[in-house]
Amino acid sequence: MNDKNFEARLLTSEDYRAFASVYEDFRTHAISDYKFELEPLGYDDFIESVEKNLIDCLVLYDNSIPVAFLVYTTAISEAIELNIIHSFNKEEVIERSSYLIKKFLELTKYERTEKIVCYPMLGTQKTLIGEIARYGFKFVGIAVLRFMMSGTNSREILKLTRFSDIESCYKVVSWSDTYFDDAVEIVQEAFETSADALFDPRFKSLEGTYDIINKIVKDIYAEFLPEATSVLLCNNIPVGFCFMNLTGGSIANIPIVAIKKEHQGKGLSKHMLKHSVDTLIAMADSGEKPITEVNTTTETNNFQALKMYRHLGFKEDYNYPQSYLPIKK
Repeated sequence: MNDKNFEARLLTSEDYRAFASVYEDFRTHAISDYKFELEPLGYDDFIESVEKNLIDCLVLYDNSIPVAFLVYTTAISEAIELNIIHSFNKEEVIERSSYLIKKFLELTKYERTEKIVCYPMLGTQKTLIGEIARYGFKFVGIAVLRFMMSGTNSREILKLTRFSDIESCYKVVSWSDTYFDDAVEIVQEAFETSADALFDPRFKSLEGTYDIINKIVKDIYAEFLPEATSVLLCNNIPVGFCFMNLTGGSIANIPIVAIKKEHQGKGLSKHMLKHSVDTLIAMADSGEKPITEVNTTTETNNFQALKMYRHLGFKEDYNYPQSYLPIKK
C-alpha cells in the first residue's frame, strides 16, 4: 500500500468545514450499507459530541483532503468502542481503513493496556475482517433477529406457539426497582464467562454489572421500559430477567436475558420473553408507544437461543462479525 500522501489526525475545529462532506456521505450510507437502526447524528450534533469528548473522530487526509474517518469512544463502557470506519464514495476502502486502524491503535496504545477494543462490523464493514485480523482482532458471529408488529407473520407464530406448563412456584411479573440488586447478581453470574464479557469486561465483576444495569434502567443507553421488562420469580424470589428498552421511540430492543443456572432448561426464558413481547404488542395496539418492531441479538452458534426466538415469531434479519482486540499485555 502506498500511503505516502496519507495523514491521519483527530478532528479539530480547523477541519470542520472540509470534513462535513465526508460525514454527510457516511450518513447517506448509514442505514443501507452499515445497518444502522436509526439515522446517525446530524453534522452539528456530531461535532458537538466531539467537542464534549463523548466521541473521538480520527480523519484520514490524502494530499490534505479528508477522504475517510474512524469514530471511537471510551466514554460509555470500560472498553474502547470502535463505532464506524467510512471511506468517502467507498473508494480505496481497504487501503484507507488499514491506515486508519493502524493510527487508531497507535493513539490508543496506552489505553489498550487496560481496555479491550470492541468493534461491531456491521454491514459492508465485513470486508475489513482480513485487515483487522492482521492486528490481532478476534471474531464472534452475531445474529440480529426481529419481531415485526406488522408486515410479517410474527404475531401469528407467537399465537400458535405452545408453552410448557411451569411449576406453581414460578410466576412472571414486570420490573420494579426493588429487584435491582438481584438483577445485578443474576446477570453477572450468567454473563461472566459469555462472549459478551469479551466485548464488555464489566460483566466480569459485580461492580461492572451494576454499572450496566444502572445505565439500562436510568435511560442512559435508550428509554427503559419497566412494564415490558420481565422478572421471573420463584417463590417470590427473582431468578431471571428479560430487559427491554426503546430506541428512537419506535424500536424495542432486548439488551439482556438472564436466568440463574439452577432454573435453566425448563423453558422459563420463553415465558419471560412472551410476557415482554405481549406487553409491547399491547402498548403498540393501544397507541401508548408507536412500536414497529422488537429486536435482539445472539451468537450465531447459540442454537438454543435461536430456536427459542424463532418459536416466538422472531426472524433472523442478518448477521455480522463482532470483533474484539484483547488487552495489550
